[in-house]
Amino acid sequence: MQWLNSRSQRRLAESLACCATFACFFLEPALAQVQELPPSTPTKVGPAGFPEATPEDIAVPQTPSTPETQKAPEAKDAIQPDESQSSSIQLGPGDLVEVNVYGVPELTTKARVGNNGDLYLPLIDYVHVADLSLEEAQKLIEKRLEDGGFVRNPHVSIFITDYASQGVTLLGEVSKPGIYPVLGDRRLFDVVSAAGGLTDRASRTVSVTHRNNPDKPQLVHLARNLSDAPESNVEVRPGDTIEIFRAPIVYIVGDVGRPSGLLVDNGSLTVLQAVALAGGPNRTAKLSGTRIIRKGGGGPNGMTETVVPLKKMLEAKAPDIPLQANDILFVPVSGAKVAAARGIEAALALTTAVTIYAVHP
Repeated sequence: MQWLNSRSQRRLAESLACCATFACFFLEPALAQVQELPPSTPTKVGPAGFPEATPEDIAVPQTPSTPETQKAPEAKDAIQPDESQSSSIQLGPGDLVEVNVYGVPELTTKARVGNNGDLYLPLIDYVHVADLSLEEAQKLIEKRLEDGGFVRNPHVSIFITDYASQGVTLLGEVSKPGIYPVLGDRRLFDVVSAAGGLTDRASRTVSVTHRNNPDKPQLVHLARNLSDAPESNVEVRPGDTIEIFRAPIVYIVGDVGRPSGLLVDNGSLTVLQAVALAGGPNRTAKLSGTRIIRKGGGGPNGMTETVVPLKKMLEAKAPDIPLQANDILFVPVSGAKVAAARGIEAALALTTAVTIYAVHP
């Protein structure tokens, strides 16, 4: 009996040893993973016995996603239409318009705005539409139709067939002066380009007279390269008048290499600069007799003479003298016996055959 007990104990020990080996073989990886896990944070219990919520557990309330909320950022960033552009086109005398009333084709009318700004329409007689935008004119006609009891809740649309008053008048030194239509947002360079650009005699000063402020013209100074002064590209509107002035001219005549008229686009030119641009004085020139003939003053024929010490100026012994617009710099021939009274007449006669050059000092 003791032998049986000892044999049973040995079998039980062997079974336990096998189970222990099996457990160590399969549970060792799981125990390693458990050791790598960070220690858990103890849960705090509130006064009512419920666990307290941590900041991570508190969810930020979210607004339900709807088509309206999804489009809201786009609407905020979208460029709003400029109301001034929609109302920039105003009706004026000479405009040919077509008026339509929705659902009433019998009232469709095509008429021209009169010189007094009135437009004749059936049933409602004359309507003053001058200086009104299309929206304002449409509302006015709708009101007249409804107040007269002719149409209930009318919807009027106006279409301009001929823009007689929607033009800008361009004058002066451009290739093709005239009236150019201006529809929508247009600027000075657009109109000048449509007219073929500036001529060779154009100055850099432009006058823009707006229709709503005719007493205060706007002076614009253009750079030599238009792209260098983008602020000079001002906005123009229908009814404006643009004038491109002619550049001032300085004439140099007499015994010089190339008698000519010099266009000064920046309004500044001196005696030495003019002589240099004219090719310099000839060998036979009488430098001491050089003089400036200028309009105005109490001289004969409304002219005045100013003696110019050209020889000393060329030797840097006398200061340079600035010239003004329409001045005549006369360099006489040495040995010529011309009376002082005839000197002005001779110089004026010489200016009629000179060549005009543009000067960009």
